Amino acid sequence: MRPIVVGVTGASGAAYARRLVQVLVRSGREVELVISASGREVFLRELKLDPLAARPQGLIETFGLTADEVAERIRLHGHGDFLAPIASGSHRTAGMVICPCSGTTLGGIVTGTGGNLIQRAAEVHLKERRKLILVPRETPVSLVHLDNLRAAHQAGAIVLPASPGWYHGVTSLDDLIDFIVARILDQLEVEHRLMRRWGDA
Repeated sequence: MRPIVVGVTGASGAAYARRLVQVLVRSGREVELVISASGREVFLRELKLDPLAARPQGLIETFGLTADEVAERIRLHGHGDFLAPIASGSHRTAGMVICPCSGTTLGGIVTGTGGNLIQRAAEVHLKERRKLILVPRETPVSLVHLDNLRAAHQAGAIVLPASPGWYHGVTSLDDLIDFIVARILDQLEVEHRLMRRWGDA
């Protein structure tokens, strides 16, 4: 199977990224992971975890994975490494998710400025007509962000806001996190059992 690219940027919502990577890896998928400097800061502030500290230990602790899972399934790229394979359309993937997706990252993608590897990889996915899923969390949304979200959609991206539903028997914060991760996995066509679907008994 082709790898899935996951970009983590500086919007609030590190818990979504943590759970997404964890489930992808445990589903047997290879993850090409890029964490921006701001994304790392959000992990530190919100979860008191540093995914980039003392690698691979930081990845093991942050994503709740085993050393073997990290070694076999996660390929970490520096956010400034434009020589990484995912910066080129010749490197084939099964899609890309930016979770969470900051307004700054969104702006860089829709203007084609490619200021870091996350933005460049997203541009590659758009030009190659591969699946690109953007998970914005910021609220309220300015007109600038609305225009950028519209432009991203028109360019072929899937805009999947981190707006959890409540109809699936929510009993914990983890249920709300899993709702969003489940919707992302649905878009990637990755099988899961993270939530009860509408109409299920």
